[in-house]
Order: sequence, then C-alpha cells, then structure tokens
Amino acid sequence: MMKYIKLACFLCCYLALTATVNAQDAPPFLTLKDAVEIALKNNYNIILAKNNNAIAQNNVTIGNAGFLPVVTGDLTQTNSRQHIVQTRSDGTVNTIPNAKNSSLTYGPNLNWTIFNGFSMFASYDQLKQLKELSAVSSRDTILSTTADVIQTYYDLTNQYEQIKAQNGAIAISHTQLKYASDKFSVGTASRLDVLNAQVNLNTDTATLLTLQQQFKASKIRLNQLLVRDLQTDFSVADTIIVDEKLVLGDIISAAQTQNPTIISSQINKRIADINLKQVQSTRYPVVGVNGGYAWTNSHTPAGFTQSQDTHGLNYGITASINIFNGFNQSRRERNAKIQIDNAAVDIKQTRLNVEAQISNLYVSYLSGLDLVKLGQSNVAIAKRNLDISLDKYKIGTITPLEIREAQRNYLAAQSTFFAAQYQSKVAEITLKQITNNLSIQ
Repeated sequence: MMKYIKLACFLCCYLALTATVNAQDAPPFLTLKDAVEIALKNNYNIILAKNNNAIAQNNVTIGNAGFLPVVTGDLTQTNSRQHIVQTRSDGTVNTIPNAKNSSLTYGPNLNWTIFNGFSMFASYDQLKQLKELSAVSSRDTILSTTADVIQTYYDLTNQYEQIKAQNGAIAISHTQLKYASDKFSVGTASRLDVLNAQVNLNTDTATLLTLQQQFKASKIRLNQLLVRDLQTDFSVADTIIVDEKLVLGDIISAAQTQNPTIISSQINKRIADINLKQVQSTRYPVVGVNGGYAWTNSHTPAGFTQSQDTHGLNYGITASINIFNGFNQSRRERNAKIQIDNAAVDIKQTRLNVEAQISNLYVSYLSGLDLVKLGQSNVAIAKRNLDISLDKYKIGTITPLEIREAQRNYLAAQSTFFAAQYQSKVAEITLKQITNNLSIQ
C-alpha cells in the first residue's frame, strides 16, 4: 500500500516542480501578428514567389516582344592550304605547292523585323498577361502561407487548452487516488479501489504526455513556416475568437472578383485569345531590313589578285510569306480556338468549384459556431456534475466507476468545445483566404 502512496506523492511533487520551473522560465510569448510578419519576411515559398514575379516583370519589354533590332558584331576567318596546278591559256603550266589562302571579314550587322503579322504586338500583350498571372500567383502564395501560419497558431492554442484540461484531469485523478488511499487506510475501501485510481492516474498521465508530444510537433511545424530554428520555444495565446459575422452571399460575391484561382483562370483565357492572334499572324508576310559595315582582307596566291582589302556598307530588305505548309496553319488555328473554348469552360468550372468549397466551409463554420454555444453550456454542466460527484465520492455515496465517468464527461465536454472553436476558426480563415480578405486584427 505504501508504494502507491509514495508513487502518488512522487507524481505530485514532479508535476508541482515542473509547474514551478515553467513559471520561472516561461518561453517568450509569440503573438499571431508577429508570427505572420516573420513568415512574410522569411518563408521560402514567399521568397520564391516574389522572385518569380520579379522575373515576369523584367520580361515585359518591347525588346523581348520583338519590336527592336538585333545588332551583332561578327567576325569570320577562313584558311586553306592547297596544292594548285594551273594550265594557262597560252599552254604554260603553273604549279603552286602548299598554297595558303586566307580570308578575314569582320564588322557590325543589324537585323530588324519591322512587320511579322502583328505577332510582336500579341507577344507584348502576352508578356503583360504573364506578369499579371505571376502577380496573382505570388499573392496566392502569400495568402496560402499566411493561412497556414494562422491555422497552425490556433491549432497550438487548441492543443494548449487540451493540455490544460488534461492537467486538470490529472489533478482530479490525484484527488481520487488520495481519497481511495485514505479510505483504504481506515478500512472503508478495498485495495481494488486504490489500484483502479492508480490506473486512472497513469492513463491520464500517458494522455498528457501524448498531448505534449503533439504540441511540440506543432511548434516545430510553425517554426518551419517561420523559417527559424526548429527548436525555438515560445508560448501562444490561450483564446480563439471567431468572427461570427460572415455572410454566405457576400463571400460568394467577393470570391467572383477576388479569388486568386478564378482570376488566374480568367487571365489564362486572355492568354489563349492572344495565342490565337499569334498563330494567325503567320498568315501575313514577314518583312525585315538588314545592314552592316564590313572589313574584308583576303589572300589568294593562285589568283590574278594575290591580296585584297575591302570595307564598306551593306544593306537590304527581306520579305517572306507562308504560301503552303502542309495545312499546318489551319490545324494550328483550329487547336488555338479549341484552347480558347477550354479556357472558357475552365472559368465556369473554377467558379463552380470555388462556390462549392465556400458552401461546404460555410456549413462547417455555422456548425462550429453552434457547437461552441452548446459546448460552453455543456462544459459548465459537466464541471458542476464532476464537483458534485467528487463530494459524493469523498463521503462514499458513489462508486469509483461513477466518479471516473463524471471525469470523462467533463474532459469530453472540454475537448468538444475546444475542437468546435478551432473548427469554426479554420473555416473562417479559409473563407477569408478564398476571398483574398485575410487580415490580422
């Protein structure tokens, strides 16, 4: 009997000591606002998205679209060694063994396409649409990362409340073990009651250890999102406040103009339209001008002129038109029109998918709010029932099984309440993310 009492005392002292140490060396408090700001500054996905957006912005130039000429500096040198036997008109034979011929040409050259069926205009429009698409993608990445940080933060709050509730359950189990031990010592309870109380305490302690392990894993997850030392310790807020003013109609209406996925599908439709213009442009002629200035030095020992130096300006105009290419022009235009139809269908499908997602989330949101209201009342009732049961157990009017059931009901009520809060908050966060309306109060 004494070993159970000693074990209970040891657990009490251990928990008390742990609480004292934690109180003296509490980890720094991390606010939700600070967590989001750190993520926006450090998160790798956000950095990559911003860099890709910068690349898309840099690509929007008239030069990249093909409006400007291309100027190059060219140099060509050719050499040859030949054994030459020449028979001249007078019948004489001239033999030149190992004759060396060389030619060197260098100078700047300009090539400029001045008309290509308006393809360059379409290309410039396409570059601007790609920049806009990249900007939307960057904002979506920022929204998604922010939502992950907020959800993980409130998940930690939910787990923290679960741990607090489990600590309360352990305190009650300690009380139950003390009552059972006191009754056993005076002969009013059996050893079985003491053993059952000890098992309950051990079970509650094991549950606490599991919750603490999950809590630490979630901290590592948040540190990963914030891109800082994964072992950085911190504490979080102990309250989840849910915005209860969300209206389904307003959310759906806002999503049509603000949702990144819908906006991206609309941009892709415009890109498909531009692609058709680019394909159609190949029906028109391509006109270009070229020019340059060249210096040429050549040596030909077997010729009438053994060496020659020239320099001067060259210029001209080129034009070409596609007359027939195996009916590929018509095929490409048909495919481009089908891509436009597909893009239009994708817009409708995306809008429907987003509306369905919003509707499902809103159901979860309302259900969570109802469960929160019910849970508040249920926790109070379960707590009162547990207090009464403890008093009755102390005087021996109820069994250990009944007190354990009251304890389980109280824990279940708390767990349901915390889970409902988190459910509503996650739904709220996701709904605001969908409508590009996620903000930190």
